[in-house]
Amino acid sequence: MNSNKIKSLGLVALVASTFTFTSNINAEVKTITIDGSSTVYPITEAVAEDFQKKTGTKVTVGISGTGGGFKKFCRGETLISDASRPILKKEIDMCAENGITYIELPIAYDALTVVTNKGNDWAKTMTVAELKKMWESGSSVKNWKDVNPAWPNQPLKLYGPGADSGTFDYFTEAINGKAKSSRGDYTASEDDNVLVTGVSGDKGGLGYFGLAYYLENKDKLNAVGIIAKDKTTAVLPSEQTVMDGTYQPLARPLFIYVNAAKGAFDKDVKAFVEYYIANAPKLVKEVKYVPLNSSEYTAVSAHWKSLKSGSGFGGTPEVGVKIEELIKRIK
Repeated sequence: MNSNKIKSLGLVALVASTFTFTSNINAEVKTITIDGSSTVYPITEAVAEDFQKKTGTKVTVGISGTGGGFKKFCRGETLISDASRPILKKEIDMCAENGITYIELPIAYDALTVVTNKGNDWAKTMTVAELKKMWESGSSVKNWKDVNPAWPNQPLKLYGPGADSGTFDYFTEAINGKAKSSRGDYTASEDDNVLVTGVSGDKGGLGYFGLAYYLENKDKLNAVGIIAKDKTTAVLPSEQTVMDGTYQPLARPLFIYVNAAKGAFDKDVKAFVEYYIANAPKLVKEVKYVPLNSSEYTAVSAHWKSLKSGSGFGGTPEVGVKIEELIKRIK
């Protein structure tokens, strides 16, 4: 999949939003409709594109955000939901109210990447404490110098995902200590390309989104090295630093959720999910995310075949969780 795939995300999402899940025994072609995270979108779209070519089954992928995707999923409007953070307690309750059970499948890793304008030559590294000072709820910081006196008297302009985004939930949990706890006076968008445009066009801009979107736009943006709590060395996001566990606290797993009562027993959805897991190692790398290791994909495949429903989380994002431990939690 080439870089134009991500750049055309907004148009594809608009088209995808017009489709609903249809299943007619007399129909020659079924449509599998998926919605949710803009971060997971490039992976799922790559899988969908290959699967359609192989089987002829139509798959559409929308990007209403992780939260927006779960609303549709828990109402029974979609059978698969892309998510860049685990399902939340309120979504678990909503699914339960509507009789929706689900299978939670980790499919890749991501590195949330803090980015600055190419003209920013002063903040090549940042501590978690500095990021918190910028982003925490109630923050009134509006100038780079107010964050660090060594930085210039340059207006600070913040860009980030909206409140329906799983990226927003994970970042606020990892940096501010509580999911969804954030200042509200920043430019928000569910479309990461809008954030890229904002930061790249503003010398004092700072934003965050998934690693793939940075790599697609690294000629326009700087990636910031992160100094974790109780550490002194800055670490840049990369496949290696995600896999070796040093890119903390902003490395995270990505998921798809499958309706356990309907999707897991629908032959087309079942075939799609099995194709997804089998081909994820190759396709995840193609779209510049970080694949799980082979033992983790083996564990995910076994979990799918077991059809065990539920989440390995307690209804809140969790920083630093291991995939195999996560799967073991689901009884």
